[in-house]
Amino acid sequence: MFQFLANSLARLRAISILEGASLLLLLGVAMPLKYLAHEPAAVRVVGLIHGVLFVSYVLLLLQNTIERRWSAGKFLLGLVLSVIPFGAFYAERRLFQPGAGDVI
Repeated sequence: MFQFLANSLARLRAISILEGASLLLLLGVAMPLKYLAHEPAAVRVVGLIHGVLFVSYVLLLLQNTIERRWSAGKFLLGLVLSVIPFGAFYAERRLFQPGAGDVI
């Protein structure tokens, strides 16, 4: 059923999408709820989920960098893109494609 997650690159691409979506949810929904509606519970929940996904993303990025012998530049670009809104989606589409090689 989940054969599309059979290798580390596929897992990185999936986590990249989830991490990017959780960042947008955190910045676009939870933070405004905290500061405009004085409802901090959303930040606690979404922040925890985003934190787990971010750590998973970094670990999978490191694993793929080692396994696929990506350059330090590609690793650092993947890290930078993970903290920019919509950056993780760009990384998934351009940086983490199978057979993309070492772009940096």
